[in-house]
Amino acid sequence: MFLFLQANSQEKKMKDNKSLACAWLEAARPRTLPASISPVLLGCALAYYEGIFDIRPAILCFLVALFAQIASNFANDYFDFKKGADGENRLGPERAVAQGWITPRAMLIGTFITLGLACLSGLLLLPFADWRLLFVGVAIAIGVMAYSAGPFPLAYNGLGDVCVLLFYGIVPLCFTYYIQTLHFSLLSFLLSVAIGLLSVNILVVNNYRDYEQDKAVGKRTTIVLFGRRFGRIFYIANECIALLLTLPLLLYADWWMLFLFALLFTACFYTTRELFTLEGRALNRTLGHTARNVFLYALLLCLFFTTI
Repeated sequence: MFLFLQANSQEKKMKDNKSLACAWLEAARPRTLPASISPVLLGCALAYYEGIFDIRPAILCFLVALFAQIASNFANDYFDFKKGADGENRLGPERAVAQGWITPRAMLIGTFITLGLACLSGLLLLPFADWRLLFVGVAIAIGVMAYSAGPFPLAYNGLGDVCVLLFYGIVPLCFTYYIQTLHFSLLSFLLSVAIGLLSVNILVVNNYRDYEQDKAVGKRTTIVLFGRRFGRIFYIANECIALLLTLPLLLYADWWMLFLFALLFTACFYTTRELFTLEGRALNRTLGHTARNVFLYALLLCLFFTTI
């Protein structure tokens, strides 16, 4: 009998551990992680196109981007709970702290651990460039915390979109490229803006879906400030600007590459139509499709630069 109870206890413990692991995985929001991987991937492809590529700093850049985004997601989970933004009527994916899967204290510790890993990965990049990268690392760390924490949280004051453009577009792509080549280029900047705007659309869908809830708790996103109609126009504008910035490259593309980009534009069209037709929790699908489009855009440009 004792052995039977002991076996049941061990089985329950294993199930609890598995549940806890799943909770942390859910809190990391893996479906949004392509937004951090994509600009680093494209920055590496641009460096490879110029005949300069080192796998060691590339891996470190990926780690910085991933850990920084996970830290941001953890911080957002914690501070949205503290501010009461994650109520019972939440339409988005369930949040770990609000659901009681992870305690607030554990989530805060997890935030600082992942942010510390991002900073450590950044420090290991210094031998490949120079000490001025420290300022970039400090800016990333501040951005992670300032997004949803502090006396003036960016996400609560209409600046979340600017933050995404900077830290999921311009900063990771341009500095990944710089670490590889030790110089900046106009092309890397233009493409960083393009992929940054596509990543902004992930936030647009999120805020478009949560318009009523955000308005009720005083979270002043751009959609709350300017309305849902503005959100739809903003989404389309970001796609169009990204396309215009990419078009000059397509003049040099082979027919098969043009065909693949045509498929991507078709996917973007159908995702945009979802934004216009879906409501509530159904928009979580649109959120995933928007993140997918960002990743596919980066993959196609990587294919372009490595085969041209």
